[in-house]
Amino acid sequence: MKLVIQGKNIEITDSINEYVSQKIEKAVNHFQQLTTEVDVHLSVAKNPRINPKQTAEVTIYANGTVIRAQESSENLYASIDLVADKIARQLRKYKEKRQSKVSKEKTVEVIQSQPVVENLIGDRQPELPNEVVRTKYFAMSPMTVEDALEQLQFIDHDFYMFSNVATGEINVIYKRYHHGGYGLIQPRPNGNSNGHNDKVANSISEASGLKST
Repeated sequence: MKLVIQGKNIEITDSINEYVSQKIEKAVNHFQQLTTEVDVHLSVAKNPRINPKQTAEVTIYANGTVIRAQESSENLYASIDLVADKIARQLRKYKEKRQSKVSKEKTVEVIQSQPVVENLIGDRQPELPNEVVRTKYFAMSPMTVEDALEQLQFIDHDFYMFSNVATGEINVIYKRYHHGGYGLIQPRPNGNSNGHNDKVANSISEASGLKST
């Protein structure tokens, strides 16, 4: 199992590295056959108005599934303890779902993963607005809406972007906080919006727990 530990606004000392390794290895001990890589991101908020300030985020890559958990508190070691417990519960839930699928002997369609394009921007230079503080890249294999919903439940986020295997389009599935359940955002051909942009904006605001104006 590959373990990567990174920090933002904090030095990863030997004691921190040892503590994280001990806690994460214990959390994934019974799931190592499923786990290929574990990324740990520790951060300390510089803004005094942000409370709690110490955050620990863990991302696990398990046989094509991404499992993520994040916890924050006033103490970094406490945050590490909390996120280790949380990721262990997420892994247990994931393993139980896999075993349930096998026991029911469901017929599943095997989707061949599309090759990942290593260079997406060519000679162009990426330009990001000042508000962007972190950028993530990941392989987007085609999947069904049901598979995307399952992924959303494992990543500890409000939304999940995926390539819809039925249409070949990029979709977003998100949690509906005000009305319950989940929503799905799909693209509409240009020139035929019919207020669709406003609906998308409202959906994104809803997924973020914000009220659109």
